[in-house]
Amino acid sequence: MKILVVGAGAIGGYYGARLIQSGADVTFLVRPKRAELLAKQGLRLESSLGSFNSPVNAVTRDNLRPEYDLILLSCKTYDLQAAIEDIMPAVGPSTAILPFLNGLSVYDELDARFGRDRVLGGAAYIATTLNANGEIKQMGAADQVVVGARSPATLGVAKAVYALLASSSGVRVLSDNIMQALWNKWVMLASGALMNCLMRGTVGDIMATQDGEALMKQAISESLSVAAAEGYALPQEEIASIEKRLLDPESAWAASMRRDIASNAPRLEGDAIVGDMITPRHPARPERTALSGGVLPSPGLRPPAHAGRSGPAAVQITRSYGAACQRVDAICRGAVAGAPGPARPF
Repeated sequence: MKILVVGAGAIGGYYGARLIQSGADVTFLVRPKRAELLAKQGLRLESSLGSFNSPVNAVTRDNLRPEYDLILLSCKTYDLQAAIEDIMPAVGPSTAILPFLNGLSVYDELDARFGRDRVLGGAAYIATTLNANGEIKQMGAADQVVVGARSPATLGVAKAVYALLASSSGVRVLSDNIMQALWNKWVMLASGALMNCLMRGTVGDIMATQDGEALMKQAISESLSVAAAEGYALPQEEIASIEKRLLDPESAWAASMRRDIASNAPRLEGDAIVGDMITPRHPARPERTALSGGVLPSPGLRPPAHAGRSGPAAVQITRSYGAACQRVDAICRGAVAGAPGPARPF
């Protein structure tokens, strides 16, 4: 299988390396500077599940040809449109698209451009970072990938991708109900990212506050209600798994968007992760007090500097901040005065 991985960053680089280890023919679509670095030092991955340090095939947009069986997308959701334009020269008559992106609105965009019959479903549960030297580092040992066909037309491709991934380290799942699997992840991510970003802490930090557990449970409950209203009620075992992850007082887990805020990133994925969850697409959707009140911070609107403290005071700060910030759409969609325009996605 000939695979084009868009970018050689934290996610794309990680799974591109795993696919190479599994014997796939992988090429990375990168910018010229990244191509130079890869040519000089290869792709470097540090992981407790197995490191990778090897030369890789890389190509820039100007040299793309329509010769790939699969294109793996792992950019930020706000860069999706730019990424779509960049990969167009690589899309052949039978090329399938596999997104490892947050939220579900990305599937509307991809379906509109390529057709549902060519877009698979994919969800990755992993924490990775890309450092200033271009090296990828996995944080912790969690690595789970769920893939599946959203149409009978891509079932064969889904099975082939799964077979490749299954021969690498980590948990690999071939789902026969990938849309449910995508909702399962979104409920977890929307609930966790909301609380991580709003309270400026890990799950463990939040659980250490007086009302942290109650607030997290409310966020989970509201996300579950939205999923059910959309026809994707989560099974009890999945709910238990989410609660185990997001209510663990010893957990150091936090969504990547919290790291983006901490590093003063100019753009956030608030729209895809939380904003779309509170957008009414179904008349049966319930009220979403926690989700709509917990507006995600942006460069133009941030909570008080002390909002990240643990303890009872943090809860009151969070509540007052959530009540005061009502610019949900503007914040989540990046409509902030002075915010930079879209950048290249890889």
